[in-house]
Amino acid sequence: MFGIIVWLVVGGIIGWIASMIMRTDGQQGIFLNIIVGIVGAFLGGWLGGVLGIGAGTINSGAFNIAGLALSLVGAIVLLGIVNLFRRGRVR
Repeated sequence: MFGIIVWLVVGGIIGWIASMIMRTDGQQGIFLNIIVGIVGAFLGGWLGGVLGIGAGTINSGAFNIAGLALSLVGAIVLLGIVNLFRRGRVR
């Protein structure tokens, strides 16, 4: 149970940081920040596997700098894709 709470909190923080970087923070609340952080971590883990980086993400329990950074990159990529479809541009 404690692991799920930490996962949600860290996912929310990662989603919030990614939304500040991509300038979408005013458009999404805490729930969307959590979703962006968790889905972005999955995307970051997949991208890391394809590129051969090999660092885990928050979804695999890797709460280290490399795992958090890879999760953040995945969340930024996810927001970029969403912005591309929503606005026709990445930012």
